[in-house]
Amino acid sequence: MTIDTLRQRVTVLGSTGSVGANTLDVIARHPERFEVFALSAATKVDEMLAQCARFRPRFAVMASAPHAALLAERLVAEDLPTEVLSGAVAIEQVASHEEVDAVMAAIVGAAGLGACLAAARAGKRLLLANKEALVVGGELFMRSVRDGGATLLPIDSEHSAIFQSLPEDPSTWSRRIDKIILTASGGPFRSRDPRTLAEVTPEQACAHPNWVMGRKISVDSATMMNKALEVIEARHLFDVEPERIEVVIHPQSVIHSMVQFTDASVIAQLGTPDMRVPIAVGLAWPERIESGAGRLDFRQLAALSFEPPDAALFPGLGLAWHALRAAPGTPAVLNAANEIAVQAFLERRLRFDRIHSVNTETLERVRPSKPASLADLLALDAEARSAAEAAVLRFSDT
Repeated sequence: MTIDTLRQRVTVLGSTGSVGANTLDVIARHPERFEVFALSAATKVDEMLAQCARFRPRFAVMASAPHAALLAERLVAEDLPTEVLSGAVAIEQVASHEEVDAVMAAIVGAAGLGACLAAARAGKRLLLANKEALVVGGELFMRSVRDGGATLLPIDSEHSAIFQSLPEDPSTWSRRIDKIILTASGGPFRSRDPRTLAEVTPEQACAHPNWVMGRKISVDSATMMNKALEVIEARHLFDVEPERIEVVIHPQSVIHSMVQFTDASVIAQLGTPDMRVPIAVGLAWPERIESGAGRLDFRQLAALSFEPPDAALFPGLGLAWHALRAAPGTPAVLNAANEIAVQAFLERRLRFDRIHSVNTETLERVRPSKPASLADLLALDAEARSAAEAAVLRFSDT
């Protein structure tokens, strides 16, 4: 099949989240090019029902059997033909199904790792919005991509920008790249006094100045742990040493990331802060299609500014390089700890300024051995989550 002659059949994992909804928006703009084969979600039955009514997928997968049963009942009532499945195995099945051409991997957190591996091993066009697949899976995930013959296309705006700035032949990257520069907005607390972070509420942390994102990712942006995870992701995606990855704060979110080459030239990708742009790139690459995003008006851009990250305000950022230099599996520990700490903060069980404390203590307590399989990664993830929960209890009492 080629995208010139037949419609791509797309599975959207995490379809009711922000990236999933934006993916469906782009797909809806190009019905001659794409059709939805399967959708998956965790608990949002109403949203999934609406998506099934609009896109008529063959399968809809809910994370749990009770939510699947409720969805199936409502689909019957609406006389909709979609077949409902449930559980992690079913999600992997719709990601690797022989009739699927492309998979949007937008399940937040380590929960999406199994489906990403399944799609990679099946040789799919894999649109990766789940950074944790690379942070947790690392070399195991990249080996699955290579062995399965999958086409891996990054959807994070930063990594998509880097991908678009690089030559099409990956074999030339190592000798041409001098440095990868990830840009960061700085989130809602870029100018805040670090001494006041203990007072931050979940509502304040989720109020991102530029992007519309889910709650977990918004908190990660506020702590800049999202950028720490992106550094780890970039190391694997582009096969560059950690020392050649740099982070710079760019509050306007117009330049989404840059590549500095060995001749000292810099190529950047610019655009409005709209996730539909990298999604459209991933769906159509190497072609370009209309995304629905607004155009940049350079006459209205007053200034583009840059500044170094403040280590006192964003102490978690440095954990990226620490994890990459430490024992294999350490990034998986960091990711698990951060997921637990952020959830505790959102549930008001942990102060904002103690998310970093939970992460660092978990890294100190969990010493991984090199994971050789998905089972090893899941066991390490579980161990780190347990240690992080214990750390949350300690820090919530002090």
